[in-house]
Amino acid sequence: MNEPKTNSLNRRKFLGLSALGLTGLTILPSWTINGTRIAPSDRVVLGFIGLGQQSLSDFAGFASVPGVQVAGCCDVDSIKQLRFKKRVEAWQEKSGVPGRCDMYEQYEQLLERKDIDAIEIATPDHWHALMTIHAIQSGKDVYVQKPLAFTIKEGLCMVKATRNNGKVVQVGSQQRSSKEFIKAIELVQSGAIGHIEKIYAKVGDPPKPLDLPEMLVPANLNWNLWMGPLNDKNIHYHPDLCPPISIEPEEREKLWGAWRWYRETGNGYTADWGAHMFDIAQAAIGMDGSGPSEIIPKGYNGQDYLTFKYLNGIVMTEQPYLDDMPNAQGIKFIGTKGWIEVARGYLGCSDTSLVPENLAGRRPRQMTPEERRRMFEEMQRSAQRGGGSFEISAPHMQDFIDAVRSRKDPVAPVEVGCSTNTLCCLGNIATELGRPVKWNPATLSFGDDKEAASHRLYHYEYRRPYKLG
Repeated sequence: MNEPKTNSLNRRKFLGLSALGLTGLTILPSWTINGTRIAPSDRVVLGFIGLGQQSLSDFAGFASVPGVQVAGCCDVDSIKQLRFKKRVEAWQEKSGVPGRCDMYEQYEQLLERKDIDAIEIATPDHWHALMTIHAIQSGKDVYVQKPLAFTIKEGLCMVKATRNNGKVVQVGSQQRSSKEFIKAIELVQSGAIGHIEKIYAKVGDPPKPLDLPEMLVPANLNWNLWMGPLNDKNIHYHPDLCPPISIEPEEREKLWGAWRWYRETGNGYTADWGAHMFDIAQAAIGMDGSGPSEIIPKGYNGQDYLTFKYLNGIVMTEQPYLDDMPNAQGIKFIGTKGWIEVARGYLGCSDTSLVPENLAGRRPRQMTPEERRRMFEEMQRSAQRGGGSFEISAPHMQDFIDAVRSRKDPVAPVEVGCSTNTLCCLGNIATELGRPVKWNPATLSFGDDKEAASHRLYHYEYRRPYKLG
């Protein structure tokens, strides 16, 4: 495998990029959005790294926040760079803001920009740690998509970098800003259903080995940079890992990046939806910054579901929260006085008087394959129009921008993302080892379990010349 064309920021130390980075500085005057004048001191200028579907969704959320501007974007796919630039500049023109969004292939060049205040990172998970740490070191605040990292050690290093440099980091677990989940957490913590004994959290299957055939890399994609620190020689290009698009005619990705579903490049539904549902479950039972003490994989001694045991006696299982909808993602809290169910757009309780009328959404139902197809097509059309997305994240973006301005922690700070990411990794470590794993959430260690401590999802050796820390 060839050495990467770009090195980590530790090696570069930003040398040699000054002329390129500073030449494109854009000094924007006061401007008006929706009739509200935004002073330069209140403006937050963003740069985006990773320009796939998730980034377009996040941009739609940020575009609704007063005082936000976008000055640059970066991706290893030159066509996605151009698509994002066009989307941003159309929004800038509509908002009466000077149109400019500079494009980069190497993220270090974007970080060198002195006129950018904060960075949004929506790359594959294996890039989250290095890009977040380097952005922090360059003086930027960061909005990083969930899960926080690919491994446990990466998450811990991200926490250290954030606190050592006094920066704001928001994790893109936007359910923390959704009313139904906020209310569910409040009800659980207030004792409305008594002492919590069990939690059912449905997220989905763990990752599987990479089984896609190798294909030729298109000219518009720098596959070597996409790989970055990954060192597994079994990883090769396939369009499902980095879905292609076209500008003329405009054609969006036909699927979400399948890197999520393979062990070599992602952590499966365990992390993809676990970063949402496990995250809310831990928040409700006061385990932010902590975690389970024992993880038992599905199938071990007849175990029906992946199981997390906490020192306070609570047991969380990855199993359906609705009996008639086994594949629906959501959570059920079971207490000594009743139960609470929560999912996107739905909040239910054994005591219906505890659910406010404005949150009493309809109980989810199983969609047919045709309904799912139509929903995905409408999601694509909506994003192409520049309005809305499947995930309504604007309140979460507003919370991040508020935190950037106030210098206070956002609703999903780096420690929250780290503890949730650790839990997801622990689930996959136990699953791959095929046996229970003990974890000490106080010391953040496996004790004397050397096999678990050496697992690649605790930490793996980065491909040269990339280094963590």
